[in-house]
Amino acid sequence: MSVSFSPAIILVEPQLGANIGSVARAMWNCALTDLRLVNPRDGWPNPCAVGPASGATPVLDHVRVYPDVPSATADLQHVFATTARPRDMVKPVRSPRQAGVELRTLEQMGRRCGILFGGERSGLKNEDVVRSEAIISIPSNPVFSSFNLAQAVLLVAYEFLLAGAEGETLPADYQVTPAPTEAVDALLDHLDRELDAAEYYREQNLRPTMQRNLHNVFRRAQLTDQEVRSLRGVIARLAEWRGRRRAAKS
Repeated sequence: MSVSFSPAIILVEPQLGANIGSVARAMWNCALTDLRLVNPRDGWPNPCAVGPASGATPVLDHVRVYPDVPSATADLQHVFATTARPRDMVKPVRSPRQAGVELRTLEQMGRRCGILFGGERSGLKNEDVVRSEAIISIPSNPVFSSFNLAQAVLLVAYEFLLAGAEGETLPADYQVTPAPTEAVDALLDHLDRELDAAEYYREQNLRPTMQRNLHNVFRRAQLTDQEVRSLRGVIARLAEWRGRRRAAKS
């Protein structure tokens, strides 16, 4: 069984150290080693994780901690988000099996991938889900769809492992290499600043929804580095034109 550093398993605001240890065990069962924690409630390292990890030291010894989701995903080219709740976002939805095949294909192409898992109490926030290109939804009993954190990680990680064992590949076009997440983040920050300057968000109560919808358009597009640079050039030129127009009127 070969060990894989991708996809990264990213736990967003996990609460209990024991749950983190159980996730590490599930990952090591499936030969995954890249565990990232975003703002863990009880800090890290956490001695409560050691027992439930049951010897998954290759995972625990290399855990990385981040203050927020943008920094945890900055180096990744593909980000998936797990959620059972319907979201008012237009994103492709994958089952764990579909996601496993897709992630395995991307890994074989050398792409850097990650999967977001929300905290034990309420899952991922909308602003975390919007950073993903696709949603992973685990089929379950419609009247009881709640999985504990380690169960969810194990189900998704196992499908990734199985796709490799069975040699499945995804019949899709992934020939264009997307820009890393941090480059798209910078583009969207640039766009937001200029939209604020242009007073695009006139009704502030609608700003979060409007912003989320715009961001989803760019996340789904899988922009390349060149496309990101071109779009930032367009935004900068429009801002420059607006500045000259204001100066001419004054």
